[in-house]
Amino acid sequence: MADVLFKKVEYTLKKLLEDISVGEIALPDIQRPFVWPAAKVRDLFDSMYQGYPVGYLLFWENGYSGEYRHIGAEGKQQKVPHLLIVDGQQRLTSLYAVIKRVPVIGKDYRPHYIRISFRPLDEKFEVTNPAIEKDAEWIADISILWQPNTSSFAFIQDFLQRLEARRPLDSEEKERIPRAIDRLAKLLDYPLTTLEISHSVKEDLVSDIFVRINSKGTPLNQADFILTLMSVFWDEGRVELEDFCRRAKVPPSDNRPSARASRRMVPP
Repeated sequence: MADVLFKKVEYTLKKLLEDISVGEIALPDIQRPFVWPAAKVRDLFDSMYQGYPVGYLLFWENGYSGEYRHIGAEGKQQKVPHLLIVDGQQRLTSLYAVIKRVPVIGKDYRPHYIRISFRPLDEKFEVTNPAIEKDAEWIADISILWQPNTSSFAFIQDFLQRLEARRPLDSEEKERIPRAIDRLAKLLDYPLTTLEISHSVKEDLVSDIFVRINSKGTPLNQADFILTLMSVFWDEGRVELEDFCRRAKVPPSDNRPSARASRRMVPP
């Protein structure tokens, strides 16, 4: 029997987010612009709520030391993450940003929150907009459900009271709404499958593994993979690259050349 280069590990969403928070799992480049549209984040939550599978995650065991940038680093940094995310960065960033209510970086390199809303009566998800924010039928930002100071029971009672102040609720609605909110809050128990590649596997083989097992046959995103490798082998260069990208987006105020015209990066 040939040597197996990976192992399958089952997580709950809650466990994955905890491991990201403490730096056990590192997302190499959270400082790059988040490329998923909010509608895709909405669809991800809807699929999970409906109980549909949302694909595997591909991790690479880290056998190297160095500094790493990872989401959820509020005072809980770990210098040597155990796992690097090769495939699934956008999904995990989306889930972490919404559930932990942390901002992502936009195309303009400014932080913003991903706000997803939920209407319990018909179990519908939507990207939050001004009309939804004024509508008592909606939870305008589902992030509130997973905040440390939120009590699910108290939240449900408050939601029902605010809705009843607008219109009467029948007995079926009073049963359906709490059940839907509770089901949404329990997404933390959603199961996710990861394939963890051994740290002994070289980077070119990691890319080949991704191509072979990807169900859509799409190649591993080169930018993601290069920045993953930079995080392992040349973290200073990754930091310099991120800084250049930020400065390239900011128009110069003193007539000096912008970062686009004055870039310089010399690898070791």
